[in-house]
Amino acid sequence: MKKLLPAVVLLAGLLLTGCAGSATTPAPTTTPRMSVPDSCKFLNTDTFAPIGSPQEKAAGISKHYQEVADKVAPEVGEPIQKMADIMKQVADSPQGTQTAEQTAQLRDQINKIGEYCK
Repeated sequence: MKKLLPAVVLLAGLLLTGCAGSATTPAPTTTPRMSVPDSCKFLNTDTFAPIGSPQEKAAGISKHYQEVADKVAPEVGEPIQKMADIMKQVADSPQGTQTAEQTAQLRDQINKIGEYCK
């Protein structure tokens, strides 16, 4: 019984420490997003121009799309996030060029954005 007590105390201490740590963790903050009209205005004035090799350009575009998706209205941000994911795949390819399927997927996402930004 004497050998078991320190193990129980240690386990209880670890459990309490874990609970105390999670209780003091602040809730994640969300960045306010733009309205749909403001998002469309922003997209129409965006002048990002990637530089570097084809892979670097695709990676830069992917990163830029990700940043934009986090700022704009969710209705517009969702297709932009999908575009970021596609461009990440392009950046990870050996040549850094889009396949015909990826080009079609990007066009579909642009059309979805166009439903909100006319």
